[in-house]
Amino acid sequence: MDSRFLPARGPARSLTSATLFMTMGNGAFMTCSALYFTQVVGLSPARLGIGLSIAGLVGLLAGVPLGHLADRRGPRGTAAALVALNGVAAAGYLFVGSFVQFLLVACAFVVLERGGRAALQATLAAVLRGTELVRTRAYLRSVNNAGIALGALGAGFAIQLGSDTAFRVVLVLDALSFLVSALLLMTLPATAAAPAPAAGEPRLAVLRDRPFALVTLVSVVLSLYAVLLEIVLPLWIVRHTTAPPWLVTVLFLINTVCVVAFQVRVAKRVDDLPSAVTAFRRSGAVLLLCCLLFAVSSTGSPLVSGLLLVAGGAVHVYGEMVLSAAAWVVSYELAPPDKQGQYQGFFFTGYAASMMIAPVLLTSLLIEYGTPGWLILGAAFLLASLAMGPAVRWAARTRAHYFGSSSLPSTSLKGVS
Repeated sequence: MDSRFLPARGPARSLTSATLFMTMGNGAFMTCSALYFTQVVGLSPARLGIGLSIAGLVGLLAGVPLGHLADRRGPRGTAAALVALNGVAAAGYLFVGSFVQFLLVACAFVVLERGGRAALQATLAAVLRGTELVRTRAYLRSVNNAGIALGALGAGFAIQLGSDTAFRVVLVLDALSFLVSALLLMTLPATAAAPAPAAGEPRLAVLRDRPFALVTLVSVVLSLYAVLLEIVLPLWIVRHTTAPPWLVTVLFLINTVCVVAFQVRVAKRVDDLPSAVTAFRRSGAVLLLCCLLFAVSSTGSPLVSGLLLVAGGAVHVYGEMVLSAAAWVVSYELAPPDKQGQYQGFFFTGYAASMMIAPVLLTSLLIEYGTPGWLILGAAFLLASLAMGPAVRWAARTRAHYFGSSSLPSTSLKGVS
């Protein structure tokens, strides 16, 4: 198979295959989950939303401690165990019959998902190095989008049938996808556990790392891009433009195809801290441009509005790919080699927090205030991208102070500005 879409045999191939199975199952379940919980389980939309919000809040607390567990027990085995348990939690939805049961299973599912993600990222850092690590992350993101799309397509048949059995079959396949992924993870090379913290060293050192916390905080602002396509643009197109509503599907297709086809190529250019800082700056300027294009799409004929939206969608996905590549490098390079689990857990907690606040924040800012809201968001993207340089430089300077003998693997700090 073309190497642009699948890495060579070895750890990278196994990780890619495991990700494909997980995302296909998740893509299928996410597509029909709202219908399953409201039509089959009998939850009201309001209770469903409240339960998912509570589960999301609980999940925010899981990444760091479970990532630390991966460091201490060995990331590969921990990742496989958490992914397998995530499959058990997915199967637990089959037996939900009340709101309380749904809440308990949803909390377990999200906690295991966040912990599994942190452990999986630590596994990547343990079995891969340098440019291969960054390239594999790009492969995983491409496969993630492809898997979700394939899963959603399969779920379409269940939605068309509309029966309880069809929805339950999707849940069973989702649970099995986690178990298959766990088995694939166990084919990776064994990974050693990190040594116990030295006397006086904090167990969760990331919670005392102020420079890394600042980098994560800045990334929260930049991560707001992720809900534009899924939540904001459908509402924007219907309420503020003359473009046809089906254009939302076109924008989703553009995004998915571009990530699958070009994410690996974009990531090849970002392989150390200096290039990551440059990529952050580029992504900020690009995301500002996409906000301007979306803003002016509220004017003109349906054709003009549609062309502006398509142009904005193309610019948006390029900024998304550049930003993702930069974030991967920074999150790995600034983490001590023996604490990758807790650091990746903390960094992803920032992303998860952004996803929690973004729907309310951006629908209020963009749908209620219109064009001025887009200008504010674009300026926020640009300023955050410019702030990432000083934040990364501070974090790079303080690695020895925080972590003693820990150093930045294969990265020269020269040129980080």
